[in-house]
Amino acid sequence: MTSDKYRTIVKRQHVRHRESRLLLGILAIALLLGLGYVLGQRGIPDELPQPPTPGVEEELVALRDSFEVQRVQHQLDVATLEIVRKEIAAQKDQIAQLEEGLQFYQSLMAPEVIAQGLSLRKLELVSTDEPDRFVFRLVAQQEAMKHPLLKGSLSIELFGQWDGDEISYSLAKLSDNFEASTVALRFRYFQAVEGELQIPPGFEPRSFKVVAKASSPHTAEIREEYPWEVQERFTYVGK
Repeated sequence: MTSDKYRTIVKRQHVRHRESRLLLGILAIALLLGLGYVLGQRGIPDELPQPPTPGVEEELVALRDSFEVQRVQHQLDVATLEIVRKEIAAQKDQIAQLEEGLQFYQSLMAPEVIAQGLSLRKLELVSTDEPDRFVFRLVAQQEAMKHPLLKGSLSIELFGQWDGDEISYSLAKLSDNFEASTVALRFRYFQAVEGELQIPPGFEPRSFKVVAKASSPHTAEIREEYPWEVQERFTYVGK
């Protein structure tokens, strides 16, 4: 009699079922291999860093140092050239001033000029940083072989237009440097009359009228008219 202990169980499995499982296993393996390949490509760079060639880093440092030295040297050269340029310009300006002064004194002391007495140099105007404010200078001089003390007076009047009308201002009305309309003259060779002018709003200056009078050692009177002309600097008269 047969025992249940050793009963045989027979399972039937269709052939297509086994093939399907086998195919799924192959696909799973293929997917795992493909994923590993992609991850490997992303994780590994195309070109692995190469170890530095011996001596290249030192050469780069030396090149950088050399470039920095040349840059600093160039800056120093530019600064030096600018200093030299300014020095040359200052020397040229000084030479021009000395030449102007020499010509001025020659005009006073020239032997061919005999006893011409009192004369005036052109009135000069220089602008300031403030609008409608100017610095002026007028030089009265004595041209003679001998130069006794000259005494006299000088008056300056500025003519122009305001609202279409011709008007004039005395020196005392335009400048705080003078209290009276006339300036006393007292010199042997020359005297510079200078100060600041404040132009009234709306006034259009046109010209200066100057009257210089000498009372000693000889009486004389000079009348001059100078246009309103602004220049960069005063001429040099030895002051």
